[in-house]
Amino acid sequence: MEDDALLGKSVQRGLSDAGHECEWVTDGEEAVRHARFASYDVIVLDLMLPDISGFEVLRQLRGDKNETPVLVLTALGSVDERVNGLNAGADDYLVKPFAFTELAARLEALARRAGKAIKTELHDGPLMLDLRTRRATRDNTNIELTPTEFGLLEFLMQNANHTVTRRMLCEHLWDANWEGVTNVIEVHINRLRAKIDRGFDERLIHTVRGIGYAFRTE
Repeated sequence: MEDDALLGKSVQRGLSDAGHECEWVTDGEEAVRHARFASYDVIVLDLMLPDISGFEVLRQLRGDKNETPVLVLTALGSVDERVNGLNAGADDYLVKPFAFTELAARLEALARRAGKAIKTELHDGPLMLDLRTRRATRDNTNIELTPTEFGLLEFLMQNANHTVTRRMLCEHLWDANWEGVTNVIEVHINRLRAKIDRGFDERLIHTVRGIGYAFRTE
C-alpha cells in the first residue's frame, strides 16, 4: 500500500521478480477494501496515504480481527513515530530510504513468524503455477502462457473460489488506478481458456455473469 508510483512499482516488480505474488494499491480506503476481500501473507503499508492514513488502515484492519502481519514502510522515522506505528498494530517498521534486500528479508521473517511460508507455487486441482520460473502445468503437462496470461491466471488462482471483477483484473495487471475499458479482459480470458481448459472435461475458469470470473475446481 504505497501512493508513490515510482516506489510502488519498484517494490512490486522486485517482489514479483523474486517469485512472490504482489498486489499494489495506492490509497487507504482501497487498501482496506482489498484486505477485507483477499487473503495475504504479509502487508507492506505506507503511513502517508491519500483518503485515510496508514494509521487508520491499521486500526481498521485490527478492528476487523485481521491478523495479517503488517510491515510499515515509511519516511516517518523518529522514535515516537516508530512507537506509534507499532502501537497501532504494525508488526515491523522500516524507514525510507531502504535496501530492497532488507525489505525482502523482513517480509520473509514476518511470514515465518506467522507460520506461513511466502508462496512460490500455487496448486489447485490439476493446475500448478511456479511463481519463480513463471511455469504453468496442468496434469504435469507444460502450458505456454504469455506474461499477461500468467498474471491473469495467477490472480484468479490467488483468489480461488471467489469472484473477481473485470476492473480488479485490469488494475492488478496494468495499473492500480485503471481507467480504461475493462472489456479487454474478455479477450485475454478467452485466450487463457483456450490454453487451460480446452481438451479437458473439467473447466477451471468460470464466468460470473455481469460481474467477472472465478477460478474453481468443480
